[in-house]
Amino acid sequence: MHAGPGRRRTPGLGVHGGQRLEQGRWGDVVPAQRCSRNVANRAWTVMGGGNAVLYWLLKFVLLGPLLRVVYRPRIEGAEHVPRSGAAIMASNHLAVADSIFLPLMTRRRISFLAKQEYFTEPGVKGWAKRLFFGGTGNVPVDRTPGSSAAQAALDTGVRLLKEGKLLGIYPEGTRSPDGRLYKGKTGMARMALEARVPVIPVAMLGTREINKIGSVRWRLKPGVVVVRIGKPLDFSRYYGMAGDRFVERSMTDEVMYALMELSGQEYVDVYAAKAKEDRAKQEALQAARIPDARAG
Repeated sequence: MHAGPGRRRTPGLGVHGGQRLEQGRWGDVVPAQRCSRNVANRAWTVMGGGNAVLYWLLKFVLLGPLLRVVYRPRIEGAEHVPRSGAAIMASNHLAVADSIFLPLMTRRRISFLAKQEYFTEPGVKGWAKRLFFGGTGNVPVDRTPGSSAAQAALDTGVRLLKEGKLLGIYPEGTRSPDGRLYKGKTGMARMALEARVPVIPVAMLGTREINKIGSVRWRLKPGVVVVRIGKPLDFSRYYGMAGDRFVERSMTDEVMYALMELSGQEYVDVYAAKAKEDRAKQEALQAARIPDARAG
């Protein structure tokens, strides 16, 4: 059978041995089933594998719709999130719920740096944690004290940014112990300079009211959660100055000031971890005084 006028046949394509042949990506001829499989594998890789699929399932099917109906969260300033390209989403941190509502309310996927203990716990509980934290966009990093661990976290963050992703960061380093905004750590600034990306301030409001520190139970308070996104902060004037502690401190303070304005929180010029440590010491001292008072 000859090709008719106006029709072209690609040499070597057709049916061979009961298999339909197609032209592969590089011009090679492969069975159609294998070609389709290659396309699917490439798509799976681009999506990030199983974790990416679980991320979108949680967001749009398994968890997201329920949270939207029950808690009725709102987002302000969504237009400040770029449709493509890398950026740091720098947020205040009031509750565990922050890491759920922030990615829920933004159209793009956000990756967070999470302590590796979430991914190494054994047993069924550990498996569930790995599934949840991996599926919600968290990337494990070693957060134990020490320069090598800190550098590994920075390197991971920069790698994600250079891949064009949105990176979620809590500059305070931990949840606020009392709802106030605490001093930011400069690692965020270092990543922004090394990856040469903007920083987008994000204020989480109301999450502390539904998910208090130390409690695994969520209170039913519809309409209190608001994700407020500010204009991107451009630090291109500092590019090439990564490692300058004065520059990184200035950048961090600028981000924290933007968060204070967005959230309306009172600012405390102390690290949140130090505030928690001091509070724990005071509570321990008070607990020690009570038996002494009773004995007296």
